[in-house]
Amino acid sequence: MSEQGFSTRAVHAGYEPDPQTGAVNVPIYASSTFAQDGVGGMRGGFEYARTGNPTRQPLEANLAALESGTFGRAFGSGMAATDCVLRSLLRPGDHLVIPDDAYGGTFRLIDKVFTQWGIEYTPVAVSDVDAVRAAIRPSTKLVWVETPTNPLLNIGDIAATAEVAHSAGAKLLVDNTFASPYLQQPLALGADIALHSTTKYIGGHSDVVGGALVTSDEDLDAKFAFLQNGAGAVPGPFDAFLTMRGIKTLALRMERHSDNAEKIVDLLSGHSAIGQVTYPGLESHPGHVVAAKQMRRFGGMISVRLKGGKQAALDFCARTQIFTLAESLGGVESLIEHPGAMTHASTAGSALEVPEDLVRLSVGIEDATDLLADIEQALG
Repeated sequence: MSEQGFSTRAVHAGYEPDPQTGAVNVPIYASSTFAQDGVGGMRGGFEYARTGNPTRQPLEANLAALESGTFGRAFGSGMAATDCVLRSLLRPGDHLVIPDDAYGGTFRLIDKVFTQWGIEYTPVAVSDVDAVRAAIRPSTKLVWVETPTNPLLNIGDIAATAEVAHSAGAKLLVDNTFASPYLQQPLALGADIALHSTTKYIGGHSDVVGGALVTSDEDLDAKFAFLQNGAGAVPGPFDAFLTMRGIKTLALRMERHSDNAEKIVDLLSGHSAIGQVTYPGLESHPGHVVAAKQMRRFGGMISVRLKGGKQAALDFCARTQIFTLAESLGGVESLIEHPGAMTHASTAGSALEVPEDLVRLSVGIEDATDLLADIEQALG
């Protein structure tokens, strides 16, 4: 049989109905340990839930299938997955390249923790392949790309960046959180690792925190598996169950997120209070051509800059009624936030500091007419 379609994989990959009960959904195995048939005689390969759990295992297989990879590893958060990669691949004296508008949590971990252990980093515009090439040193072991980036929605050319990284002997990681596996397939474009905060679009319901790493490189997976078990930042069985439940509707949700976002972009682009709209689907976006090449659609994230500066941005955030003022993104509900004071506060005073007039929208799956009316009244 030829490879199944995305939605079929999302619903079925990694799990067959339970042979004893016929349960069509993955059971929640709330057990910390598993009986053995004699010393070393594990049933189904399970001995201790930090090492492996029968609810987490199908999730990991499903994540690998969604990213068209071979190996999937689930973590207790996106930052736990980030930490696993950094500790697996970097040693004192090593260097990595990161986006110059990286997610604030990624920047904070690298800048405040890993630099204390002798790791060096260079922020660079991921949209500029030549700049990435120039930033690479002999000690560079990892090129870290977000595309679209958080929160400025810049676009990196995954295939071109993979060639640059590999020619220098470095690995390429793509944080695919904003796009989701439905909209973008980094491994198929040459990336070595796809990373997700599964808290976001993959889970999709703002009710579970998690992270994931997917690769087709057996040696990389062995390193991730060692730290996943050794450090123990794993999701519990209920978290794994909720994430699996969310995945089943990922394709449907991403289509609706994209539909709604496009309508909102049309409104914002012509609004007198808005100075700039950033969305990869706009032909005026500098990365539009690359995004159109490597993404199925352009997603549900929009960034805008207000003509009235910081106070206008804060007022916009305060006045919405359907868009909830909250951190995070990718859930079924629409969210609004001020990155400079919220998700990216850690970048203040650094090369990664975000504009104070910037507002980030995570467009949900509500009725578009209601979302448009909410924005109109909030900007009114």
